Amino acid sequence: MPLRSYKATSPGMRQMTRSTFEEITTDQPHKPLLEPQTRGSGRNNAGRLTVRHRGGGEKSHYRRIDFKRDKYGVPARVATVEYDPNRSARIGLLHYRDGEKRYMLLPHGVKVGDVVLSGPDAEARTGNALPIANIPLGSTIHNIELIPGKGGQIVRSAGTSAQLLAKEGEYAQVRLPSGEVRRVSIRCMATIGQVGNLDHENQNLGKAGRARHMGQRPEVRGVVMNPRDHPHGGGEGKSPTGMPPKTPWGKPAMGYRTRRGKTTSRLIVRSRRRK
Repeated sequence: MPLRSYKATSPGMRQMTRSTFEEITTDQPHKPLLEPQTRGSGRNNAGRLTVRHRGGGEKSHYRRIDFKRDKYGVPARVATVEYDPNRSARIGLLHYRDGEKRYMLLPHGVKVGDVVLSGPDAEARTGNALPIANIPLGSTIHNIELIPGKGGQIVRSAGTSAQLLAKEGEYAQVRLPSGEVRRVSIRCMATIGQVGNLDHENQNLGKAGRARHMGQRPEVRGVVMNPRDHPHGGGEGKSPTGMPPKTPWGKPAMGYRTRRGKTTSRLIVRSRRRK
């Protein structure tokens, strides 16, 4: 999954890099696994803007991904490798022996024709999904459940992986990509290996238009706004903020802790902020 660059025929092309997509085997998704999705553009159910700088973008269908991997003991062959516009990782279409078809996150090293398996009796090799209780210590894992049976919730982005450090009683300790060490129930499922498309983080959009195609809208600095629009606004010419940095709503923007009363705090063994 290398990157390709372009001849500098314009300022936007000068720095632009993108994936070669050479691992993609088809541009036609499996239609029974597609769902229509309406764009929220950062708004809640009342229509109010709750996340700024979102809107527009190319229309796309949602691909229904099997994050649970709960089809135990049935081998599945990777039939195609596909692009998913809703995530940074590639997805693979699985053809199960009983005829069912599902999408999965494609781990690094898994290609068309490989056979994967899930369940407590599966072998601990790349692409297989097992309960954490059955995974050897030191293994690289991804698509990790936090609640047994809910489906993978963390470590799903391209190139990410976690490491299984220890098991003690009903919990295992997992080192996440952020450096945080967290306790996870040994009954939770996880997939062996690292998520594919490793070069995703090295891409350079090159021009603002590519960001707009992805649904990102422009971000305006607070210091150039009026005082009524941002605490940093106002002043003649280029002026300093005159205060510690703040959000548009007046809350401290650097180092201000917003985590309050989370019941999962007891499961964090080592914080990702600890140096």
